Amino acid sequence: MNTQPIRFFHRGAVTEVSGVHPTLSVLDWLREHARCTGTKEGCNEGDCGACTVVVGELPEHTDHPADAVRGLSLRTVNACLQFMPTLNGKALFTVEDLKPMAGGALHPVQQAMVECHGSQCGFCTPGFVMSLYQQYEQHGAMVDRPDRQQIADGLSGNLCRCTGYRPILDAGERMFELPAVQLDTAPVIAALRSMRSDDTFIYRAVNRHRALDSGGLHTDHFHAPTTLGELAALRLANPNARVLAGSTDIGLWVTKQFRDLGDIVYLGNVAALKRVETREGGPRDGLRNDASPELYIGAGVSLDTAWRALADRWPGVAEVGLRFAGPPVRHAGTLGGNVANGSPIGDAAPVLMALDAQIELRRGDAVRRLPLCEFYVGYLRNLMQPGEFVQGLAVPLASTRRAVRAYKISKRHDCDISALCAAFAIELDGDSVRAVRLAYGGTAAIVKRAAAAESALVGRAWNAEAVEAAQQALARDFQPLSDLRASAGYRLQVAQNLLQRFWLETRTVDPLPPQATRVWPIRSQDTARVKAPT
Repeated sequence: MNTQPIRFFHRGAVTEVSGVHPTLSVLDWLREHARCTGTKEGCNEGDCGACTVVVGELPEHTDHPADAVRGLSLRTVNACLQFMPTLNGKALFTVEDLKPMAGGALHPVQQAMVECHGSQCGFCTPGFVMSLYQQYEQHGAMVDRPDRQQIADGLSGNLCRCTGYRPILDAGERMFELPAVQLDTAPVIAALRSMRSDDTFIYRAVNRHRALDSGGLHTDHFHAPTTLGELAALRLANPNARVLAGSTDIGLWVTKQFRDLGDIVYLGNVAALKRVETREGGPRDGLRNDASPELYIGAGVSLDTAWRALADRWPGVAEVGLRFAGPPVRHAGTLGGNVANGSPIGDAAPVLMALDAQIELRRGDAVRRLPLCEFYVGYLRNLMQPGEFVQGLAVPLASTRRAVRAYKISKRHDCDISALCAAFAIELDGDSVRAVRLAYGGTAAIVKRAAAAESALVGRAWNAEAVEAAQQALARDFQPLSDLRASAGYRLQVAQNLLQRFWLETRTVDPLPPQATRVWPIRSQDTARVKAPT
């Protein structure tokens, strides 16, 4: 089996890298091999944003072609979490690229940071600059501009400990007022097309820390198929290989736990897994003959794109999407990966369970579906069989008839892990509860629905007495644990309080408007839309 070098566009040319281990991070390569030390290492786990870089791809290779900038898709990612082989066929932009774009002067993003005093110690500054640069290119220097809140949303994955965010937000507005500088995308696009291949990318390197019994060295393989058939065959032939998507969780296994991942099967190049489709019903894949209309999200669709599709149909889940980590994590991580991970504090599973989502699994040529609420059987354990992988998630569009809300409780408002996440959906028949789904994360070893609380509501009038009965039933549904994020008593109390809030927002008589139940300012639910300057 022949190995191929990792080829990507960097510093104005196609770069080839060989011999490095498949789990070498982009951050370590930049700092230790390429000597591009502008990108900083802070937390090394995707929380602080000091290592933020921008990755470019051809629009047809992404799940968000409509976001392309002059024929090129640009998204921020955390360099500390991305493995080097995942760059193959892509473009990498770092803070060192900005001055050359501006002809040797400071780029407008950098100049704005200087003018607005947006850098004090300077350690976090390159990451902020790259997040601002992505917004600068995305919105265009003179065409449309994000408002201040949207700039803040774009920076929610970047942490500053000394400057403060006000001057950095000032810089985000000021950068559009300076003489425009745009990336010349033509040579980048030409380079990406020259590297394009429909064949499986195979990279291998010696693992110098893992000796064979014979005393030799072990070789680890990185496989990146381009079709579903190739992926299924690889997964079936190598059931012990690690399936990798966005690396926003698995990357931590290497940087924090120093785990040896062995062989890797990467699904990031499989275009069929990056589709978001509205399926109108009828027989599909031999799975069922009574299929109702559904929103289908492939397992390789990024969290950012997947959540936009969900929020377009169920606006009540939009805020959780904005607070689902920061943009660099949402750009790289996938909805399928988050569900497959099965963390009891994951933010996607409660929302999907409330929407009656099904998980689609594939093993070889066999495809099956399960209700997501039946998929998890214990802490980080699920019903996936050896050689099987998540192919997609299907959400019935019938759920649009229901009132849906999602709530995230965390110590920090942005870019933090949930102490508790809850998602509720209710369908009323007049004043009576016809159907209800109450799903919680952070209250048990798995994300699950509150069966007793649901039973206490179905068939009853949607009123304060029914809500109180359901709140009492939650104590039978969950026995939370205490940890660093929250005590057991706090979690149970908040779980009950959120049910009360849900009723206040959806009751049939005098429901409270959003501004009456939220501490934070209300903004447009359509996070993809920007406002023109006034």
